[in-house]
Amino acid sequence: MNHRSKAALDVICLGRIGVDLYGQQIGARLEDVSSFAKYLGGSSGNVAYGTAIQGLRSGMLARVGDEHMGRFLREELERVGVDTQYLITDSQRLTALVLLGIKDQDTFPLIFYRDNCADMALTPEDIHEDYIASARALAITGTHLSHPNTRAAVLTALNYAKKNQLRRVLDIDYRPVLWGLTSLGDGETRFISNNVVTAQLQEVLHHFDLIVGTEEEFHIAGGSTDTLEALKRVRQLTQATLVCKRGPLGCSVFEDIVPNSWEDIPLHTGFKVEVLNVLGAGDAFMSGLLRGYLNNESWEQSCRYANACGALVVSRHGCAPAMPTARELDNYLERAESVHRPDNDSGLNHLHRVTTRKQQWPDLCVFAFDHRKQLEDMAQESGTDLSRIPQLKALLLKAAQKAAKETGLQGNSGILADTTYGQAALNTITGQGWWIGRPIEQPSSYPLRLEHGNIGSQLISWPKDHVVKCLVFCHPDDPTDIATHQYELVDQVWQACCLSGHELLLEVILPNHADQDENHYATLLTSFYQRGIKPDWWKLPAQSTESWERLSLIIDENDPDCRGIVILGLDAPEEQIKASFTTAAPHKKIKGFAVGRTIFGEPSRLWLENRYTDDELIEDVTQRFKNLIYCWRQVRPMNQLEY
Repeated sequence: MNHRSKAALDVICLGRIGVDLYGQQIGARLEDVSSFAKYLGGSSGNVAYGTAIQGLRSGMLARVGDEHMGRFLREELERVGVDTQYLITDSQRLTALVLLGIKDQDTFPLIFYRDNCADMALTPEDIHEDYIASARALAITGTHLSHPNTRAAVLTALNYAKKNQLRRVLDIDYRPVLWGLTSLGDGETRFISNNVVTAQLQEVLHHFDLIVGTEEEFHIAGGSTDTLEALKRVRQLTQATLVCKRGPLGCSVFEDIVPNSWEDIPLHTGFKVEVLNVLGAGDAFMSGLLRGYLNNESWEQSCRYANACGALVVSRHGCAPAMPTARELDNYLERAESVHRPDNDSGLNHLHRVTTRKQQWPDLCVFAFDHRKQLEDMAQESGTDLSRIPQLKALLLKAAQKAAKETGLQGNSGILADTTYGQAALNTITGQGWWIGRPIEQPSSYPLRLEHGNIGSQLISWPKDHVVKCLVFCHPDDPTDIATHQYELVDQVWQACCLSGHELLLEVILPNHADQDENHYATLLTSFYQRGIKPDWWKLPAQSTESWERLSLIIDENDPDCRGIVILGLDAPEEQIKASFTTAAPHKKIKGFAVGRTIFGEPSRLWLENRYTDDELIEDVTQRFKNLIYCWRQVRPMNQLEY
């Protein structure tokens, strides 16, 4: 099969894909769960996702509905590089859903909503030989052998795979409810003996080069509840390598005959972790196994990947989003013996956070109009009502959109806007591919206070792609009580962002009453890092070349995965800001700017005084924003960006 090493894809995953709705109240009955987290799910969807983040080139062959959930699945797969050209949109059926709960370490109630769902409508006509031939391997889920149409589609794909010398892989993936063997609400039951299912599985086993399953799944495939007897029967029907998952013990690999005793069977030992959720562990196992198998690594190493992936997922909430990336997995394998609670390991958690980011931002031009106090003061000075400020912010957003379009920012544009006066603007721009930041600090507070109270309760209602922006005025010479309060509050914000999945932009400014030596910024950034706070973004005032070099080094030493720095404006004149761009541009850690009053200050005052129409405001703000964009582009051309 060496001639297939240049294939476009490493593996095509054919089978079950849907949306998982995971109960967020751990320990509650599913009847009592009050909120759910939405994740990509379905065994084949999970494996396509899991193999992609392990570095394989994977494709997804299935159907999803022509609706929001189908688009969600497509976007989630594409975000990690999965090929979706044959993830077919079915206009007649809805995407499958699964409701899941976590009651305790042994109880995981789940309900499959799969009546006439999209992925079970796959037909032989959906299978194209040229697509199958573009891969090195084809991975099938056993669920698709349970229905005549999908079974015919699977067999068509397997025949094309054999003809084109692909490796053919089966995850037995036995769910009795999906074979109609138990009540519709009993998705939790993992094994029911059934001769018809056994016969239907055994009819196709000879097609595969690799078959993976739990002991119970080999029981159904082999027709015996004695695992070794079941494996022996499977061996009579296929020459495939058999990988039997044995729970926390690990797994065993059978390349030839099946011995009579477990004592004669090597065990690839698993990793000891505290179990939160076993759901999805098998798909993670398969993803790790395929990483080794398709890279022609030894079974020992392949099983090490597989067992580690499974261990990490059982310690976390969710399936696909809990799966480790290649960097994360390698880090875990280097020190797994000392990590018994992966969910509490700060290093692993941070790696998972930074290597699963949904979008890259190599360059950013951000229009900041999250100001509240400044605009309130401006409105009062103009003799106008504060109720006009939301309308003003809506107009500022239109100017931002106009400037982005006219300068061709194309995914490198952003705004900072508040909920006090800018909620309508936030609602309008969310979901359009913009970088969006939202402030949480009480304006001008020193020491820091949060505007709307507890940060955790705030983030529950925030879209996940909104960035938490926290401005803290601080100085190395702050009184101990103020410094302690501020560091502790910022740490609470950081921990809340880690739990919720939101990114954090930490804006640091020296208080006006203190000396303004730029060397203090190096001290302050170091202090935050020493407390374990690793913001995704820093927002800092303009610095000298020497200071930017020093700050870049501090960031690289403490968090090389930090998104970077955006430069703030502090209401400086446009020419001064342009000069700061020239100084900043050579430093790779600086990703752009986030400027506000320099752009909107004077036009907004004229509008509030009724000396500007809406159109005049938009035009003036657009031009000012464009001037800064052009200046930044001049010193940091697009062709110099590093993705």
